[in-house]
Amino acid sequence: MPSDRSDATVVVGQSRAGLAGWSPQSRQLVPLLAGAVLVFGVIPALGNDYWFNAILIPFFVLSLAALGLNVLTGYAGQASLGSGAVMSVGAFASYNFLLRLPMLPLPIALLLGGATAAVVGVLFGLPSLRVKGFYLLASTLGAQFFVEWLFNGYGWFSNNSSSGSISAPRLEIFGTDLSSPVHRYLLTAVTVAVLTVMTVNLVLSQTGRTWTAIRDMDTAAAIIGVPVARTKLLAFAVSSFILGIAGALWVFAYLGTADAHSFDIDRSFQILFMIIIGGLGSVMGSFVGAAFILLFPIFLDRVAVGIFGGTVDTGLLQNLHDIVFGALIIYLLTREPRGLAAYLTKLSDRLRRGRPAR
Repeated sequence: MPSDRSDATVVVGQSRAGLAGWSPQSRQLVPLLAGAVLVFGVIPALGNDYWFNAILIPFFVLSLAALGLNVLTGYAGQASLGSGAVMSVGAFASYNFLLRLPMLPLPIALLLGGATAAVVGVLFGLPSLRVKGFYLLASTLGAQFFVEWLFNGYGWFSNNSSSGSISAPRLEIFGTDLSSPVHRYLLTAVTVAVLTVMTVNLVLSQTGRTWTAIRDMDTAAAIIGVPVARTKLLAFAVSSFILGIAGALWVFAYLGTADAHSFDIDRSFQILFMIIIGGLGSVMGSFVGAAFILLFPIFLDRVAVGIFGGTVDTGLLQNLHDIVFGALIIYLLTREPRGLAAYLTKLSDRLRRGRPAR
């Protein structure tokens, strides 16, 4: 008579045999479906207002912003320090569309804000047709300061607000109020999911391959017939479209109110650090980098409170935070340009290969 152990072994073997018979596409759907259930089912049911407002919403918005810059820098190889400016264009444009066209649905306003940011992004990208590297970085930095000055200097963009700030309009879709934390989280998560799927399909398409060719060697790409100028500008447009929607969500779903200083040069550096830490040319790296940038300061603060009982000076913690960030960026740029996402992939592969046979 077979033992319980033998029966369990047979069941496990049959289950693995069944999974082995699935197509690669079907096996890839399993983690995606599990992630969808977690993000759209489990978290909304179990999360609280603190997690939605302080952790999850900013995480998803920053991940979306990192994804936008990764399209431009990680895949197309075009340097930029104007991410914050493009986010502000999307935020101010979406705000003005909803302000001046009150009957406009929120999703359409977000798309129009992203489209406006895409147009501005193409203008930012025009110098890339002539310069590259440090000089392109300097030109986008100049654009960053120009947009910040424009929104601060002309009150029309902020509806002549005395503080120059804009406030989130009433969030509503088809009569459903989205002002609660869980609804703002779902709005953000759905938007990020849609744009992430769009980006994945795009970088795996012929367009993504031409971006990679230009990143690796634009002269060789031109020789084989790649339209370099058009492809570079398309990368700026797609990147800015995503960043613009991220900027609108940053105000509408997270901050509630913001001005041009909310998207200053520090924001541009923050997004750049995300893709360096998470991984250049990696969709997953955009999310990993955003999680690290957002959660590491919280982790450091909790460790300091747990060990030293809150006696550590806040300025010292900030300095330690900056030191760790700087050291990590230098290490990743010199040892692993693909970032933390590459290490996670390697760890996953080792765990999968290292399972003992049964």
